[in-house]
Amino acid sequence: QVQLVESGGGLVQAGGSLRLSCAASGRTSGTLTMGWFRQAPGKEREFVARISWSANSSDYADSVKGRFAISRDNAKNTVYLQMNRLKPEDTAVYYCTAECYYPPRAYNYWGQGTQVTVSS
Repeated sequence: QVQLVESGGGLVQAGGSLRLSCAASGRTSGTLTMGWFRQAPGKEREFVARISWSANSSDYADSVKGRFAISRDNAKNTVYLQMNRLKPEDTAVYYCTAECYYPPRAYNYWGQGTQVTVSS
């Protein structure tokens, strides 16, 4: 089992910045990727960003490219999401996720979520 705890959400004005953190604990040795999804009221959960835990690769949703940056600290088992130039449409609950592989299968874990509210 892997436990994920997010922090860093809050209320910010449009154009501002926030940094989310997600700390993983438990059986983290099989981590392949960590990332972020978000869910706005009345909408489906959507992909935001993901980073490989061993390779130097990441990818982003088109809606956040150039504004958000994902990074990791392997020693702390923590992933970060730096969110700049925030827009009201970025308002959502942000969920941390981890994809882990323990043969013979992969597992996906989710955090409880942290609220991000961007006011216009």
